[in-house]
This record gives sequence, structure tokens and C-alpha cells, in this order.
Amino acid sequence: MKKFTDLNLGTKVLKAISDAGYENPTPIQAGAIPPALQGKDVLGIAQTGTGKTASFTLPMITLLDRGRARARMPRSLVLCPTRELAAQVAENFDTYTKYSKLTKALLIGGVSFKEQDKLIDRGVDVLIATPGRLLDHFERGKLLLTGVQIMVVDEADRMLDMGFIPDIERIFGLTPFTRQTLFFSATMAPEIERITNTFLSGPAKVEVTRAASTSDTITQSVHMFTASKKSLEGSEKRKLLRRMIENEAENCTNAIIFCNRKVDVDIVSKSMKKYGFDASPIHGDLEQSKRMETLDRFRSGSLRFLVASDVAARGLDVPNVSHVFNYDVPGHSEDYVHRIGRTGRAGKRGTAMMICLPRDEKNFLEIERLVNSKIPKIPYPVTDQKNEICDKHTTKSSKSIRRNRDDITGKAKEGPDHSPSAGIVSDIKDIKNDQNTKINTKTVETKANKSHGDTGKKLLSNAELPSFISMSFSQRLGEEDRDRSTIKRSDTSQKQMINEDDAKDNVNHINEELRN
Repeated sequence: MKKFTDLNLGTKVLKAISDAGYENPTPIQAGAIPPALQGKDVLGIAQTGTGKTASFTLPMITLLDRGRARARMPRSLVLCPTRELAAQVAENFDTYTKYSKLTKALLIGGVSFKEQDKLIDRGVDVLIATPGRLLDHFERGKLLLTGVQIMVVDEADRMLDMGFIPDIERIFGLTPFTRQTLFFSATMAPEIERITNTFLSGPAKVEVTRAASTSDTITQSVHMFTASKKSLEGSEKRKLLRRMIENEAENCTNAIIFCNRKVDVDIVSKSMKKYGFDASPIHGDLEQSKRMETLDRFRSGSLRFLVASDVAARGLDVPNVSHVFNYDVPGHSEDYVHRIGRTGRAGKRGTAMMICLPRDEKNFLEIERLVNSKIPKIPYPVTDQKNEICDKHTTKSSKSIRRNRDDITGKAKEGPDHSPSAGIVSDIKDIKNDQNTKINTKTVETKANKSHGDTGKKLLSNAELPSFISMSFSQRLGEEDRDRSTIKRSDTSQKQMINEDDAKDNVNHINEELRN
């Protein structure tokens, strides 16, 4: 087995590598570093988590150790698709330049132009940037790329997905033809192959694994899920996710939960917080400071669940992720490989679980074809008896669901002083699909009466709630159907027996019953 000392790296770099605790290079490092040190172009095809970042940072530090940067003219350029990945590359340089005097600058969105301009004006050896922010500086006349000796494109396939290819081609045109290019991608789509044929000159091709492969250290499974009805799909799917996590118990020390859409990242994160799970979202619409704070918390172990989009989590380097949950089946089968690659690293065991809806089965079959194996199907998670009302298998008929709703609502008159117990209120909330939130009662009444004005339905005010609760469920429906009926107010002593806060909370749910 090769060692870093066999790769002709500089002594300062080798000392930093030793301090970091590394001795043997990964396959992509062993394959890419020698030709890079010889000044050749390199085409590296490797998945995230294979150590490819060091495969270009280490030779760059060695090659740039001699020489000095001039103002606004960086000597090397590293392009990354996301802010997070760019920040991680910057951290990698910090680790391995501790004995070198190389300077660097990080150009990403969410950071002041003024501060970045100061760094560029002093001159930097290594410029790490996202394409958009780099071009912003160039168009403002603050940056020249004619001094770039080494150019790196990292995660090129993700650049393609994000629509950065025109920007990449423009940036290539702004750099010298004589530059050395190190180009890395997890997959080789036709467009990526076209770019490498155009801008790389006789590259040394290093492919360490097929893009379709998944680690043997990862236990994979899928739950084929069908909602009881379309309107309940979201809440039942989130409930299933919670049950899957609970079933894993202490085996699930932390996890990344992937969603296809940014809006679902937010919804799932809020739902998990509501049910007591330590979760935070990360996606491109969040402020940079918030994203970095969330990532730091997850890396340090102070955050247990990271709910993420593909772009935000791409290249995320957290060595001890026990689980990956695919809340959605990814639209591109290659993304499945990237997602589950967050766990089972460095020879450790990992678990990847996925929820598949009927409409996702085509994409699911594509994933199985890509990884060339069948992903085991798992049954609906079994939970304890006290949660039975929420945990019936989702194939239960709508009629049974309505019957449970009626039973629960009917119990409202059986509690002490005709006041619904906290348990019943909780059950009603779950039956109503996690959609009721703590909002202003007056707003709910106003909107509801407006939307149902044509039907003649009369919704309840807080004052009318006590006498309404005392009726049976059938009496309530009968009373509601009378065109101009009013519910008599109960006497003062009865009203005092109803807790005001409970009344406000329950009027929202009972009004929902009338609407349905």
C-alpha cells in the first residue's frame, strides 16, 4: 500500500499531513496526485467522501510553494457549486498549509464584497469561489484571472444540475490557455464529457469506482408507502418518518433527512421539532450565516437531525453519520448514491432508509437498476399501544378514519365539567393531520365564516362553545343544519367550569368538523 511519502509531495505538506493523522492516501489521492505534480491535467471520477478534495489541495500547495501572488491576480482558482462545499475546501487548505505561507480568499455569497475585495487587493495564492460570486467580482473590475496557473473544477456534475455550465465555460475563457486543469465529477454526463474534451488537454483519467456503486458498509431499505387518501399524504408520510426514526431507537445517533424540494425541507423540519425531535433545515434559501451555524452544530454533535436538500448537503463532510433517511425518492438515481454516501464512511456501519410513494416507483426501479441490486422492503413500523390512534396502517379506509374522529369528538362531553381532556385534544390534532397550528382564534373564525358564507353553515364563537360541547355529535350536526338556528349560551356557572384556554384551542378543531 502506498504512503503519502511515496507521492513526491513537499516536506511542509507531508508534515501537515502527518499532524492531521494521515499516513496512507485514498485511491483517488494515490491516482490523482502524481500526474498533478507533473503538471498534467487530471480528470478525476469519484464519489463524494472518497478524499478527492485532498487529491487537488495537496499537489496545489506543493506546486504553489514557490512564487508570490500579485494584487487582484490569484495564482490558482478552485470553483465549487455551493457555499458549503467552498467553505470546506477552504478548511482543507487551512489544514495542509499550516507550515506554508500561502494566502487564500473565499468568494461566496452572503459575505460582504468589501471584505472580499480587501483580500483580493492584497494578492492571494489560492482563490476559492462559487461561479456566480466570482463573476460578480470580475464584472466589477476587482479581479483578473490572467495569472491563474492552476484551475480546479470540483463537483462538476452538480454544477451541471445547478445550471452553472455556461458560467464555467466563460470562466475557462478568462483564464490562460496554458493553465493546468484539475477536473472532478462523480458522474460523466454527455455535457460534462463535452466540457472536458474542450478545456482539458490530454488529461490523466483517474476513476476509482463506478458512479453506480454503493458502500458495502451501508444497510439499505425502503418502505413502499400508500396514504389513506390524497389529502392526508403529507401528514401520514411525516408520521411514518417519525416512526422509522423511533424504531431505530438508540441506533440512530444522528441522521441527515433528504427532501427533493426546499419547501418540504422546511415543513419536515418544523414537523419534527413539533414532535420533540432535535432538527434544523438547511437549503439554498437560508442566509449563509444560518446555514454555517446549522452545519457547525451538526458536525459538533449538538444537532441530531439535519433536514437537507441535495445541493445544500453535497460534499458535506461529517465522519460519523449513523443514518440517512430519504424522505423523498430522488429524481435522479445518481443522487441516491450521493445521499446515502453521507453514512457508512471510513469502514463504519451506516443505515439508509427511504420512503417510496406509488408515483415514485419508476424512479425507485431506476435506482435499483443503477446500483444493480434489490433494495429490501420493510413493513410499516410497529409502535406502542398508546399511539394506536395515530399509528394504524395507512391503508385503513376513510370510513374508519371518520369513525375514529367521531368517537374522539363525542368524548368531549364525557370529561369532567364537560371540558375535553388534554389527551383528547391531542388525538383530535393528530386525526386532523398535523395541520392545525396555534393561531389566533378570531382569525380562524373570520376566515372560516367568509369561506363558508354561501353554505349557510354557522361556525362557533368561544362564547357558544360550552353548550355546543354538551350536545351529542348527532345533535351538533342537526343544530348546524338549521338555517338560522343559534346555540343558546349556557349559564354563567357552566361557562366558568370550562377552561378558557382549552375552549380557544378546541373551537378551531370543532369548526373543522363542521366544515367537513
